[in-house]
Amino acid sequence: MKIIRFLSGDKKILYGAYNQDMPAVARIIEGNIFGDYKITSKDAQIVKLLAPLVPVNILALGINYKKHGDETAMSYPEQPILFLKATTSIVGHEGPIILPVAGPDCVDYEAELALIIGKKAKNIKPDEVMDYIMGYTCANDVSARDWQFDKQKGQWARGKSFDTFCPLGPWIVTKEEIADPNNLGIRAILNGQVVQESRTAQMIFNIQEIVSNLSKSLTLLPGTVILTGTPDGVGFTRQPPLFLKAGDVISVEIEKIGTLTNKVIRGKNLTDNDELYNW
Repeated sequence: MKIIRFLSGDKKILYGAYNQDMPAVARIIEGNIFGDYKITSKDAQIVKLLAPLVPVNILALGINYKKHGDETAMSYPEQPILFLKATTSIVGHEGPIILPVAGPDCVDYEAELALIIGKKAKNIKPDEVMDYIMGYTCANDVSARDWQFDKQKGQWARGKSFDTFCPLGPWIVTKEEIADPNNLGIRAILNGQVVQESRTAQMIFNIQEIVSNLSKSLTLLPGTVILTGTPDGVGFTRQPPLFLKAGDVISVEIEKIGTLTNKVIRGKNLTDNDELYNW
């Protein structure tokens, strides 16, 4: 099943069961998608797809593909490298990636498979992990390299947490739809050109290892999003570097899930009263 979060024709934010044969409407879901819920017989018009959930936490892995480690000249980790992204960095499918007026100036793309935790997990074993996963979606771990490496001296969180720097979507594909998430094709496509292409089979730590490991130091609550790392082909390792600019269109495509697409725009100076985006 594909679960979407969307703005309806009567301006309500709803969850729905999505049918690609009927892309203009969704069957309304009532209840808690991480608990008791039901798919009703009521349809609602889809005006806009939003990010498919409101995360309680965004956990992300660095250097989890060997070729990405090679291209960055970073050694392969002995255990998952963890950093956090702010929940305010979320934006949905076809929402904008906003480049702030005052910088950063070196903004990069990172195609990633995202896991959605469905129930509270603590100190779980690898062979128990699939019981705790609700589903999967596409993610783009947008990263300000100048902040990540220079201005913050290697502290990654701020450079990866600017508003709109975590596109998610377009939907959650529930786990029963994907027999082996550890062997999915994954690509990033920038302005129609493939810039990253790999398979999740190339991850250093597979999904079971990631979730089990993180659960030993963090309580994974329902609605936690885990970004599993990016393959090689990122912009800052290229010669010359390839950074996002206003007008670009960047897509993350993952086998059996779908395609997440976002346009890059240059922002404006915002105040607390400005509407940045509706995600």
